[in-house]
Amino acid sequence: MHTTYFFNLNFMRRLLAGVGLVIAAFSARAEVIDIDNAELAKLAAAGVPVIDIRTRPEWEQTGIVPGSHLLTFFDERGNADPATWLQRAGVISKPGEPLIVICRTGNRTKALSQFLSQRAGYAKVYNVKSGIVAWAKEGRPVISAAPAVAACRAAKTC
Repeated sequence: MHTTYFFNLNFMRRLLAGVGLVIAAFSARAEVIDIDNAELAKLAAAGVPVIDIRTRPEWEQTGIVPGSHLLTFFDERGNADPATWLQRAGVISKPGEPLIVICRTGNRTKALSQFLSQRAGYAKVYNVKSGIVAWAKEGRPVISAAPAVAACRAAKTC
């Protein structure tokens, strides 16, 4: 019995070491890049999808970056449903493809970027570090959220 325990212990150590190598390899490929507004404009123009994770009242208050996909991550109380969000985000950008996330000031997207990169398989996540507030303050284009909100509510995607 002592030998069986020793064998199982060694097996478990090797298994855990192997899992650690896989996780390290996966993490090495995953990348979160904080970007400014100039880089956001360039990447969005090149076709990298932008997901605005704010809430509907925030979209309506400030407007949105043209072409953004509206997909709330944290509700007004700070709650989240990561599984449902990932399912909806996967329609916009598949894991392994680049993705831009934006919120009000970059705080919520910083945490979400890490999650997407380290746990959800997104290889390259661009976090707009100053959010929509800085985008608008620089005089960059912002459009009314009303048509996009109506469309995503009808499709139940926001």
